[in-house]
Amino acid sequence: MTETEDRSALGYEQARDELIQVVRRLEAGGATLEESLALWERGEELARLCRQWLEGARERLDAALAEEGGEGFEGEEDEDEEPDEDE
Repeated sequence: MTETEDRSALGYEQARDELIQVVRRLEAGGATLEESLALWERGEELARLCRQWLEGARERLDAALAEEGGEGFEGEEDEDEEPDEDE
């Protein structure tokens, strides 16, 4: 499966939840060496997929903030805006 197909097949939350299950199974022990190796490899794939989703989200957020010029981020007021009388 290609990276694009893998990413579109699983959303971030699905990949994260599966990764949690993989880690729990590895931590529980009792798996054979082959099973443990397969779980480890799947965990690596899922971790990579989660990183890709998070990097994509960061890029989208950065692009949106760049379009707005960063104004109004984190509660900042616009300079042209008059403060409310109650403040």
